Amino acid sequence: MSVASLQSAADVFAAAGVARYVSDWTTIDQARVNRFADATGDHQWIHVDAERAQRDSPFGGTIAHGFLTLSLVPMWLAQCVPLTARISVNYGLNRVRFMSPVRVGSRLRAVFAIDAVSETEAGSVQVTWRVTVEGEDGGKPACVAEFITRHTF
Repeated sequence: MSVASLQSAADVFAAAGVARYVSDWTTIDQARVNRFADATGDHQWIHVDAERAQRDSPFGGTIAHGFLTLSLVPMWLAQCVPLTARISVNYGLNRVRFMSPVRVGSRLRAVFAIDAVSETEAGSVQVTWRVTVEGEDGGKPACVAEFITRHTF
């Protein structure tokens, strides 16, 4: 179930424990992986050397960085959660696990549920989201995380 719109702290509290939001699919291509490697300086061969990865890795080809997968979470949240706030900020993470490799060429999406909501100041809320990043193959999730955001309405 998803709530029509989150336009106030009360709406966010009402969605906790009941709403579920699902993003669109995102293709993880080699160009995106290479740009992430350039941005972070992480050029490990399992991510950027397709020939060697096909020959030497247990994954049969290149895989995305775990942190690339994690970095897409805010994009997916904005894409699928109908949140209207004056300002929203990423506040942090409590727990992150990379459960399975993301092969280049695969498609991912995120599923969000609100685990907890608390007030931080008048009109603001802190939201702990349970995020599951799924692969199109339906196997083990690529990533599970507790993602924390703050919103002022």
